[in-house]
Amino acid sequence: MTDARMRHGRASLAVSFFVQGVTFALLVTRIPAIQDRYGISDGLLPVFLAAVPILAGVGSVVTEKVVARVEPRIVLRWAQPVVLLALLGVGAGSRVWEAALALGVFGLSVGALDASMNMMGVSLQRAYGRSIMLGFHAAYSLGGIVGASLAWAGAHWDLSLLVSYFPVVVLLLPAAFVGSRWYADGNEGKPGGAGETPETAGGVSVSFKLLMPLCLVMCFAYIGDSTVSNWSAKYLQDVLGSSEQMSTVPYNVYMVTTLLGRAVGDFGVRRFGAVAVVRAGTVLAAAGFAVVAVAGGAWVGMLGFTMLGLGLCVIVPQTFAAAGRMFPGASDVAIARLNIFNYVGFLVGSPLVGALGDAWSYRGAMLVPMVLVLATLLYAKSFGAEPARYGGGHERPRTVDVG
Repeated sequence: MTDARMRHGRASLAVSFFVQGVTFALLVTRIPAIQDRYGISDGLLPVFLAAVPILAGVGSVVTEKVVARVEPRIVLRWAQPVVLLALLGVGAGSRVWEAALALGVFGLSVGALDASMNMMGVSLQRAYGRSIMLGFHAAYSLGGIVGASLAWAGAHWDLSLLVSYFPVVVLLLPAAFVGSRWYADGNEGKPGGAGETPETAGGVSVSFKLLMPLCLVMCFAYIGDSTVSNWSAKYLQDVLGSSEQMSTVPYNVYMVTTLLGRAVGDFGVRRFGAVAVVRAGTVLAAAGFAVVAVAGGAWVGMLGFTMLGLGLCVIVPQTFAAAGRMFPGASDVAIARLNIFNYVGFLVGSPLVGALGDAWSYRGAMLVPMVLVLATLLYAKSFGAEPARYGGGHERPRTVDVG
């Protein structure tokens, strides 16, 4: 693969991560409006919300099988437009069954999208010979901030879901199609590729026992992330006594610090190695939960959520990268299986904290994701499987830096 091809592939994949960040934020931040539009009861709403990550897990499993026959970039090329059209479908319907259908399509396609994007990111990182994975996830975080801002504007001006979603889809759908022309991965020009199975890909099979530590880390990280996204506003307002306006700030701060941490995280990996970066992020995230749990006021609570954003942001991208290094001959399969635990953590995190908060206290509930995230330290060595580092004297021989 030429240097120009790699640069174009990296840029187009970053655009896909950005588009997905916008799309997902537009869905999750308008859930109250979706509930009102379709008349979904409070009792039925959790079923709808749980169905999306469950179906996304199914989509990730299916993608594992599909990429044995076609390249991940083909999956991504078609999955992203389907996700965007499903979002538009959520905004265009009027009956509950239409919402269920649109959200079902969204869940299945987003699982395929997440898996194929990260497959390509890991493959490109291998071709680069240095850490670039955090940069892709930084693009996702930026998209999330843009999507949340657009959702706020739609709610502020009392726009319907269709009016909010339609111009975004009209803008992003052609961009996704055009960008897909330059998708590339590190397997181009190499023997094998599409059609490989876990047993034939470089003679390597994916051992679930070896992959399990990374699966647990992924799950714990998303339990922490879903705790912030679902409970930060309620915690600040009900526990720390903030105003309703201030209670919306922590998640925005969390997203911004996630973007900043990921934007510079690749430099840290190149300089200190993945193991050191993951350990530092884990300690910082656990400390953030501790600060939130003991905070005496809203400003201290926001400091804790800021620490959480800076700490958690490095873990997920490095977990995908570690899976690719652990199974270099079957990285697509490993990433598809690892991606499932993204949704497991998302499913477990919010109900777990809510149940503990109601039965015990929300301060105490914050200590549970803290302990789970801190458990990442037990598995930190899994991030150092050879070749464990990129850059900083650890590049493979004859690797060309393409920017």
